[in-house]
Amino acid sequence: MSIQFIQQAISYMEEHIYEDIHYTDIAKSVHMSGYNFHRTFSFITGMTANEYLRSRRLTLAAQELQTTALSVTDAAYKYGYESPESFSKAFSRFHGSTPKQAKQKGAKLHLFNPLVIKITLEGGNIMDYRMEHRGQQQFIAIVRAFPIEIINDDNDHSIPDFWAECGARHLIDRLKSLRPEGQRDLYGLCSPTKDNETHFDYGIGIIYDKDTDVTGLDGLLADGCTLWKTEPAEYAVFKCFGPDGDCLGETWSKFHKEFTPQTGYTQTDDTDYEIYFERSEPNLFCELWVPVQKQ
Repeated sequence: MSIQFIQQAISYMEEHIYEDIHYTDIAKSVHMSGYNFHRTFSFITGMTANEYLRSRRLTLAAQELQTTALSVTDAAYKYGYESPESFSKAFSRFHGSTPKQAKQKGAKLHLFNPLVIKITLEGGNIMDYRMEHRGQQQFIAIVRAFPIEIINDDNDHSIPDFWAECGARHLIDRLKSLRPEGQRDLYGLCSPTKDNETHFDYGIGIIYDKDTDVTGLDGLLADGCTLWKTEPAEYAVFKCFGPDGDCLGETWSKFHKEFTPQTGYTQTDDTDYEIYFERSEPNLFCELWVPVQKQ
């Protein structure tokens, strides 16, 4: 997603600020899947599109309450809230003042202006990467659907908890046992959504190839595992160094803010994945493989 597309998305939100729109509608306006749009927008701007809409609407509501005779009830419905009570709660959290107080002089209010995306020069940081081509691949994976809204939410631990749960159920050990020693790498598979879908699939798996021992496969499939196929693709590959998953989020941020604008590559609607190596170099958390194409 280029900087121009981000600005187009912001313009679309501003033009439809009083309408019942969701991030999936905004994604359609810039011809992206909801999954890729949500992730790209949040990494570049530091907020989700829904958060942006909420902040802008509450800003406009405060200005209108202060300068017109608009009632709190009418403001609630005009700015997309189901009831005056839910509007008042959101308004108070955002501004630190109630809607009734906003109608009085001297009320403390927050101003959230429209975003304007500008290209700025930053320090000459080095971002190491390599390009790889992979043909069709197949994985055996434990898969679960997660809401798109959890992407880039620092307070959400759904996916780490999923890893912990699968470990506690010994499903990860059973997967690894199908691979020869020295080839027991684990994959964190992430599937983009289709139009109008609100969830994405995340899988914990192993590669399924000629070296995979299939004797235990039927048992794993009976216990909820599935086969996950990917089509041939070009990948930009990044090494994520660090003690925990924070380095993965930092790499995604650099991908959107630095790699994409500088190289002209954009992410495609194919599976991206992390590889957690059985035998890894020091301090390497994982490798991130992002399917890309030239704009």
